[in-house]
Amino acid sequence: MDGERKKPRLLDRLRTRIRYLHYSTKTEKAYVHWARRFILFHDRRHPDEMGHEEIQSFLNHLATREQVSASTQNQALNAIVFLYKRVLERDPGDIGDFTRARRSRHLPVVLTREEVSAILSHLGHPFLTMAVLLYGAGLRKTECLRLRVQDVDFTRNELFVRNGKGGKDRVTVLPQAAVPGLRRCIERVQLLHEADVAAGISHVDLPYALLRKYPNAGRELKWKFIFSSGNLSHDPRTGNLGRHHMHEKHVGRTLGEAVRKVGIMKHVGAHTLRHSFATHMLEAGYDIRTVQELLGHAHVNTTMIYTHVLNRGGRGIISPADRE
Repeated sequence: MDGERKKPRLLDRLRTRIRYLHYSTKTEKAYVHWARRFILFHDRRHPDEMGHEEIQSFLNHLATREQVSASTQNQALNAIVFLYKRVLERDPGDIGDFTRARRSRHLPVVLTREEVSAILSHLGHPFLTMAVLLYGAGLRKTECLRLRVQDVDFTRNELFVRNGKGGKDRVTVLPQAAVPGLRRCIERVQLLHEADVAAGISHVDLPYALLRKYPNAGRELKWKFIFSSGNLSHDPRTGNLGRHHMHEKHVGRTLGEAVRKVGIMKHVGAHTLRHSFATHMLEAGYDIRTVQELLGHAHVNTTMIYTHVLNRGGRGIISPADRE
């Protein structure tokens, strides 16, 4: 029929719904990935033709054949349920009992203070400042990269972490060791900002609600990322040209090179610095509730895991081989 619009494809409808609900880009990618995997697993059948039995079969496959982690299986389940309830607008039915992926409990890798210092000594600007924030403020890697100019309070020695894990805001400590590097980064961002505005480029990545409230935010320095990329890029959702923050892979790669130079044989990543922050705070005598608040954990039980890796030398036990 002339003028009749073609119905959007299912995955495009899924993306549209996710964006309407203001979910993060990472969540969008994950949910689209699992929806596609679910459809391909059942020989490209449309989810409207399937229900709880097919969902259960897919989840069992992930646990028994692919042996994914419990968190991965839960993410797949959440994505499929979202697809049915929010996009297809139907109840997938009682999924019932399915094989649960084994939930492993790994103790976090923690560095000594000497190891942290050695790693930092092999980092240059701006990665040194990032690492100091990961270790000295307990930030997650994405939280560090998403810091904006207005999130640093040099007077009160505070960092504002906005829209962290779970969409929560929090305040944490600003390490004095990071101050010179942060000031240097902000000076760089100001120069980039002035050049961009002069060129008519004023887009900045903001959550939808803030973008509606502050439509001219891109013309203000305070909204710019402290660790801004040196290159302009198009927003994958809006197509607008702007300056995003540096890519996560650059942080991980640079940190990995420093670890190799030091010769540390532990499995060290950016999150290891956050683990070390928590453990060293507890070793210094800070109470666990304070550490919980600084880390942004919803439950103290999550923070409790660091009590198992405190530097007490085998849980404070003296081996019989070492007794006189």
